[in-house]
Amino acid sequence: MFAEKAEIMDAAGVNRAVERIACEIMERSAGGGDLVFIGIETEGVLLARAAARRIKETDGIDIPIGSLDITFYRDDLTMLSEYPVVMGTDIAFPVHGKRIILFDDVLYTGRTIRAAIGELFDMGRPAKIELAVLIDRGHRELPIQADYTGRNVPTSKKEYIYVGTQDGNITRTAIGVMEKGE
Repeated sequence: MFAEKAEIMDAAGVNRAVERIACEIMERSAGGGDLVFIGIETEGVLLARAAARRIKETDGIDIPIGSLDITFYRDDLTMLSEYPVVMGTDIAFPVHGKRIILFDDVLYTGRTIRAAIGELFDMGRPAKIELAVLIDRGHRELPIQADYTGRNVPTSKKEYIYVGTQDGNITRTAIGVMEKGE
């Protein structure tokens, strides 16, 4: 069981982080012609959509968005569940030659990102892959680093990050701890 320890960001904080990430992406983009956003199911997709909305509002640019389900690319699939939940990948554009911004809610060990990159390369050869995350909590097990980060939150390995959603939007993030015996 988990118990909430502290709120990290409320809805306004999440919106500010998304706005900052979107602005940084556009600062590094020349018009966004080859730029696509791909979110890792589920909260990564919400983050990608929020950043794309912000870019549409401020720059008038429509960024193609896809969703990536890494379930079958995980290195711990057999440890998760006998019947894993599969959301499905939905990428309606070629990834070959594209500058992909890969979105995830929380960056922890780096294994989720490794799985996502493996799946993307099975679809084609992107020109570049960059990583945008809402929260970077440290404890990397692989040499993976975010290019765009909403917030760095140092944690212990007993803690977790909760990302709350409502009506297809990220509404808050909180840090929690595992209760004794878990």
